[in-house]
Amino acid sequence: MAAAEALAARLDRPMGFLGVLFLFVALGQLLVTEPGWTRILGITGWVFWAIFVAEFLLRAYLAGFQAAFWRRNWWQVIFLLVPFLRFFRALRAVRALRVTRVARVGGIVSAGVRGSRSAGRLLSNRIGWLVSVTVVVILAASQLLYAMESQTDYTTALYEAALATITGSGITTDDPFSKVLQLILAVYSVAVFATLAGSLGAFFLHGEPAATPPDIVEEHPDRRP
Repeated sequence: MAAAEALAARLDRPMGFLGVLFLFVALGQLLVTEPGWTRILGITGWVFWAIFVAEFLLRAYLAGFQAAFWRRNWWQVIFLLVPFLRFFRALRAVRALRVTRVARVGGIVSAGVRGSRSAGRLLSNRIGWLVSVTVVVILAASQLLYAMESQTDYTTALYEAALATITGSGITTDDPFSKVLQLILAVYSVAVFATLAGSLGAFFLHGEPAATPPDIVEEHPDRRP
């Protein structure tokens, strides 16, 4: 397990960059309709996915495929398997299954989760990480609104997703998916505000001790700061 963790640490930065790029590839696949670009983005997405799978399997191999590794990373297995749903598009005639839509939504969620993890890998500053994750959440939420046809115009979906992520409200559609998404984004906006307030509070509290040494020096001239 230690070897797997060491490998994951060395791969953090390059895999982080790929994770962020993968989010934009997923966005391009959603918006582009020209056959040539659709094919290019599709191939690019599968190449990225293959790299993610190879990295995961390598870490699993170095960990000896131990049960503890799978318990810790089970959610990654789910997100790596989601793209396979695309192979079942032949079942799209069975409307009850809605396989195509599930595959698309699963891909967006997978890209969003990986983009969020990539932000954590690339950024050590808490504020910078928070801003980056918020941007990822906005992009993922806007893609979900568009993919679920809650909004038929992506710019409107992007605007409403940004407003909902920052303020907790702003999605104008009232279908069930929009309501659930707005509730999730409202909870996220509260969490962001609390984290930001905590970070700023910690910053100012950390600065307070610096103002005390002059008083100490005046009371005890023989003490060096």
